[in-house]
Amino acid sequence: MNIAIIGTGYVGLVTGTCFAEMGNQVTCVDIDQEKVEMLREGELPIYEPDLEHYFARNRKENRLHFTTELEEAVADAEVIFMALPTPPGEDGSADLSYVMSAAGDVADLLAAEEDGDYRVIVNKSTVPVGTADRVRETMEERALVAGEDFDVVSNPEFLREGAAVDDFMKPDRVVIGTSSDKAGEIMTRLYEPFVRQGNPILVVDERSAEMIKYTANSLLATRISFMNEIANMCDRVGANVDKVRLGISKDHRIGQHFLYAGIGFGGSCFPKDVQALHRKGQEHDYDFKILDSVLEVNDQQRELLVHRLDEYFDGDLEGKKIAMWGLSFKPNTDDIREAPSHIIIQGLREKGAEVAAFDPEAIETTRNVFGDTIDYGENMYDILDDADALVICTEWHEFRRPNLADVRDRLARPLIFDGRNLYEPGRMAEMGFDYYSIGRPHYAPEDDQEAIQEAIVENGQPAA
Repeated sequence: MNIAIIGTGYVGLVTGTCFAEMGNQVTCVDIDQEKVEMLREGELPIYEPDLEHYFARNRKENRLHFTTELEEAVADAEVIFMALPTPPGEDGSADLSYVMSAAGDVADLLAAEEDGDYRVIVNKSTVPVGTADRVRETMEERALVAGEDFDVVSNPEFLREGAAVDDFMKPDRVVIGTSSDKAGEIMTRLYEPFVRQGNPILVVDERSAEMIKYTANSLLATRISFMNEIANMCDRVGANVDKVRLGISKDHRIGQHFLYAGIGFGGSCFPKDVQALHRKGQEHDYDFKILDSVLEVNDQQRELLVHRLDEYFDGDLEGKKIAMWGLSFKPNTDDIREAPSHIIIQGLREKGAEVAAFDPEAIETTRNVFGDTIDYGENMYDILDDADALVICTEWHEFRRPNLADVRDRLARPLIFDGRNLYEPGRMAEMGFDYYSIGRPHYAPEDDQEAIQEAIVENGQPAA
């Protein structure tokens, strides 16, 4: 098929590249001239594992194209995807201005065609319930007739940053929201190559498809906030959140995913989508009390390590050097939107601390936010020299098995605040660290070593 993708962000680039990988002719359009030139020259503006490989191959095979001209992209396209940003407005609702503007522009182009062929217009962006109807109405106002010239489909994405290419190529499910048999058949044919292992293509009405996306992200965010509350309770009663997680995850009704305690969620999806669904409830006179709590808990959790550091240093962080491992909101991405690390950096700077940070991919995106108000390391060890504490914010693989003896010797004091629970507390105490994690027992280096060894054996965990 000939496919147009409007927007070259995370979703647009991954969608376009993966459709091209299946043999389709794909043209991606963006108003950002500099970004389009970069893409034409074979450079990616984002980091996403495996994307570079597919991107290069499909450019070489002349299946993946980039332009700033919407008319060029739409001219021969059978399916037109809108993969545009829907940022939160001041009230938390999704800003649909980019989507609606693009819909109007596409409608004008299609209406101007003398013998226009039937098109499928696809909302790939995460949009509130009722957006497909709004897009259809806008396009009909431009002298197009739905069901003859075009249909509007809601096709939500379920891509995890850091695993987006794999998620697209091997989806758990594909959701197609349409009331048109013709559009449903075209979309099903487009996605069939991706589900040859038997995973379902679900064809539902447009509003249900839109609701599925928000429900999925809000439920996952709820699990995270709930486990963070459990971790905070474990701290108070002397329980171990790792053992609690293990105990509940063996219940097949619960499962094991999104049960890890930490310093909260971030990124471009969970915070924005929870806020948007909450706001949609208000528009319909419904108070989402659970979502209120999810957002409140997450805001508190992202500030937790700042409070703990402040307490440890008796309210005097002025001039303290804090080393930080991890800046992106999750591993395998350079995305720092709503990242807990940035909340922590801001909190530490407000209290007079100096921050030295390292991340495998997100240093430049962080520099765009904080400039040179913090220091950046070329590797994970250099920033530790003479630091008063190490804070771990992102669970990158290289942080899981560091040279702990080198870490201890470089730090001015062997103090770690681990926001991702990467290491076993008893083992860290045995090595001389004062180690604080989330929802797990704290052992100080001077604690009874026999008790620490017993704790290690009881936990049944390998040494970090």
